[in-house]
Amino acid sequence: MTMMTTITLSPHVLRFSRNRTALLSCAILACVAFACFFGPVWLAQDPSRSDWAALSLPPTLLGGHWFGTDELGRDLFVRTLIGGRVSLEVGLLATLVACSIGVAYGACAGYFGGRIDALMMRVVDIMYAVPYMLIAILMMTLFGRAFYLVVLTISAFSWLDMARVVRGQTLSLRTREFVDAARSIGVSGPMIVVRHIVPNLIGVVVVYATVMAPGIVLTESVLSFLGLGVQEPMTSWGVLIEDGAQKLEAMPWLLLCPAAMLCATLYCIGFVGDALRDALDPREH
Repeated sequence: MTMMTTITLSPHVLRFSRNRTALLSCAILACVAFACFFGPVWLAQDPSRSDWAALSLPPTLLGGHWFGTDELGRDLFVRTLIGGRVSLEVGLLATLVACSIGVAYGACAGYFGGRIDALMMRVVDIMYAVPYMLIAILMMTLFGRAFYLVVLTISAFSWLDMARVVRGQTLSLRTREFVDAARSIGVSGPMIVVRHIVPNLIGVVVVYATVMAPGIVLTESVLSFLGLGVQEPMTSWGVLIEDGAQKLEAMPWLLLCPAAMLCATLYCIGFVGDALRDALDPREH
């Protein structure tokens, strides 16, 4: 007698799997991330080494320089992959930091309510009024352009939207029966937030994180484009785009290749975020 095992997928997974654009975007993101993190190791090319025989070479598959070379003969493909690694790391770490701060802040404000909620939300409103890019430029100018400072600078204001979203969801969750039951047995407020409120926010947080991530990656690219991002010998997509913009007429591939990688990554993250939002929508599609 043959035993057959049936694997039942949740409705959310099924709805997401029906979105072919989202699946293709996931595949492209996986390929980009894999290439950025492991490609330079396999290619075994020093991104700072100059190939004097291929100075300012346009993209070609024959010479081994798929994206061409810059005016110093450095391989643009390897530099784009290493720059993508830095941009993705900044985006991932800054998103995690911003989500952590936003979830903790918004959940506490929404659960405790009253004057605490009013005070915490006024702090958010005040921070919204601060010119974010100006503060970022001042911080990078005063404290330097180290990798961790770039992450902290971007995270410093990126959590505000997450806090508002989480606070709104918490206001509805705190009136649910399981929260009342936890209060009735003497569970403290902070433990209710940690054990009951936050776990029920995972879906919203994941969806909104995919909305935040492209903006954070783009912010890093803008700071790098302005010369306020990571420093040499590190590079990023923003640094490469800034270098390419200066030589657009003579060597347009220096701008087009890293810009195409950046745009493709941002679009794919956006498509995945839209698909996750639709899949987690409680309404039937």
